[in-house]
Amino acid sequence: MKRQIVFPPVETADDDGLVAVGGDLQVDTLIEAYRRGIFPWPISIDPSNTEIPNTWFSPDPRGILDFQKIHLSHSFQKFLKKNPFKVTFNKSFQEVITECSQTPRKDQPGTWINQDIIHAYTEMFKAGHAYSVDVWREDKLVAGIYGVSLGSFVSGESMFTHEDNASKFGLYSLTQHLKEKGIHWLDTQMVTKIVSQFGGEYISRSVFLRKLSEVDWTRSRSEIF
Repeated sequence: MKRQIVFPPVETADDDGLVAVGGDLQVDTLIEAYRRGIFPWPISIDPSNTEIPNTWFSPDPRGILDFQKIHLSHSFQKFLKKNPFKVTFNKSFQEVITECSQTPRKDQPGTWINQDIIHAYTEMFKAGHAYSVDVWREDKLVAGIYGVSLGSFVSGESMFTHEDNASKFGLYSLTQHLKEKGIHWLDTQMVTKIVSQFGGEYISRSVFLRKLSEVDWTRSRSEIF
């Protein structure tokens, strides 16, 4: 029997975008959340703190990368002509999400990607609802991105890099690949420095939800990646 999963309306979110507290991180819960414009974001970055309940957000405004508005700097265009990296999809999901969880954040002792998040998104990947972008120099993984893939909706959850321009090349490769598959935008949740460099922008939550309403939820990950 299918579970009934209920989230409060996103319009009830507080100023920080917090919609709900509690619940689990099972695959069906995550799917329902993303379809409603909600995502989990632990408020504690202390991996030893297991008492903090799950927290769910739908920020207003919301960060996206519209592929029609992508901007490539002259230096990055120059880099592309002598690019030493190659990209694969879904070959090293576990390594990518683990590396993302270990990437230091400025002025923070850790990251929001705790073991519960790693387990939850690994299960999403096994179920065909998450993906990874794997960036290689020869046979060494030097950067990566992981995110959610539900129908024609794709999000970018986190990225890591060990070499200059490697994560940028991963994001660029992802956008070009998705464009070829008929997808027009990427949910980035926030506009980070790298996303901003590519032309990422904030849109209102209502506009974001309108975009969600146009998603083709019938497409499978195998059609996209």
